[in-house]
Amino acid sequence: MVHPAPQARRPEAPLPAGPPFAPIPITAYSAVNALGDSTDAVLAALDAGRSGLAPHGLASPSLSLAFDTFVGALPGSLPPLPPAFSAYECRLARLGMCALGDVRPAVERAVGRWGATRVALLLGTSTGGLDATEAAYAGWATDGRLPDSFSLRKQHDFQALAELLAAQVGIEGPCYVLSTACSSSGKVHASAARLIRAGLVDAALVGGVDSLCKMTLHGFHGLGILSPTRCRPFGAGRDGINIGEGAALMLLEREGDADVHLLGVGESSDAYNMSSPEPEGRGAREAMERALLQAGLSPSDVDHVNAHGTATPQNDLAESKAIAALLGDRVPVVSTKGYTGHLLGAAGATEAVFALHAVRTGRVPEALGSAPLDPEVRVHVPLDAAAALARPIRRVLSNSFAFGGSNVCLAIGVPGAR
Repeated sequence: MVHPAPQARRPEAPLPAGPPFAPIPITAYSAVNALGDSTDAVLAALDAGRSGLAPHGLASPSLSLAFDTFVGALPGSLPPLPPAFSAYECRLARLGMCALGDVRPAVERAVGRWGATRVALLLGTSTGGLDATEAAYAGWATDGRLPDSFSLRKQHDFQALAELLAAQVGIEGPCYVLSTACSSSGKVHASAARLIRAGLVDAALVGGVDSLCKMTLHGFHGLGILSPTRCRPFGAGRDGINIGEGAALMLLEREGDADVHLLGVGESSDAYNMSSPEPEGRGAREAMERALLQAGLSPSDVDHVNAHGTATPQNDLAESKAIAALLGDRVPVVSTKGYTGHLLGAAGATEAVFALHAVRTGRVPEALGSAPLDPEVRVHVPLDAAAALARPIRRVLSNSFAFGGSNVCLAIGVPGAR
C-alpha cells in the first residue's frame, strides 16, 4: 500500500519564546571552497560575482563520471597533513586543515583565555572521509585487499576530523560531529549556543566540511536532480543542483570583540518526505520564525536572506513561498549555490560566513544564475549586479534545509535597536 505523504503541522498558537537569547559574538571565521583556498580569496570572488563552478572533468580530473555535470572543486592542490597526523590523511582532512589556518590564531587565543576544557569543537558533514573509502575500495577491487594506509576509523569516520582539528589547536572540551545532510553545519551553531548558554563551555569552534566524491554525485544523478550545466537558483527552467566541496569555520565566544553576532537559531523538523520539501514551505517558515523569535526580531528587521536555494524546481518554489509568507517581497533573497555549488554538510557554515560578510560590507551577493527569474517565485531576487551593491544590512537570515525535513535558520547580524 502506498501511503500519502503526511501534511506538516502548522501550530495555530504562537511559538513559545523560550529564555532570552544573548547575542553570541563571532570572533573569527574562515571559508575555503571553489572560490579560493583562503577566506580573503573566497570573499573577493563573491564580491566580484565570479562563479567557481566548472565541468567536472576540468574542475576535478580524478572524478571520472559517465554523465555531464558542473562541480565546485577547490582550486589547486591541498598540502598533505603534518607527518604526525598522516593516519588521518584524506581530502576531507586537508580541506578542514586549510580552513583552520585562517582562524587558528584566534582559536588558540580562546583556548588560552578560557582554558582548553572550556572550548568546544562542533562540526557538520554529510559524507565524512568517503573519498578515501572510495579509493580504498578501488584498491580492493583491483588487488583483493585494502591498502595498508587506509584506516576506516581515522579517515572515513566522521569523528576523525573533529579529533584532528581539536588536536591541532589544543581544544579539550566537548568535541563531536553532526550529520543531518544539508543542514548539518547550520545546526552545529544551535548546539554550540546551547552549550554556551548552559554554562558548559565559554567558546566553541563550529563549522562544516565536505569533499567531492563519486557516491554523492552518482546519488544525486540517480535522483534526477543533478544539473548538466551551471545551476540556476530561483531561475526559470532550472533543472537541478551542482555539488561542491569546501570547509567553513566560526569561533563563537561568550564574550568577545566582534561587530557581528549570532543573534538566534531556529530549527524545525517537518518530516514531510524523505527527499522532497513540503510544498508550501511550512517547515522552512517555522525555522525562520523561530530564529526571529529567539533573536527578538520582527520580520521587518530582516535586511537580506541567504536562501538555501538548491536550484531544484521543488525546493526553490517551496522556500520562496515560505520567505514570501513571512517577509513579503521587499527583502533581497539570494542563493549563493551559483558560486560554490551545494556544499552539503559544509553549506550551512559557508553561507553563515557569507551572511556575516553581507553585514560587514553592506553587500548582497549578485544572484548568479537566477536570470530569467521563475515567475512563480514571489520574492525579491536582485538580478542586476548594481542592485546587489551597498545598502544598510544589519540582520540576515541564512537558511539550510535537508532531506527528511531537517530545517535550520541562523539569524546573524548586529545586536540592538536600529
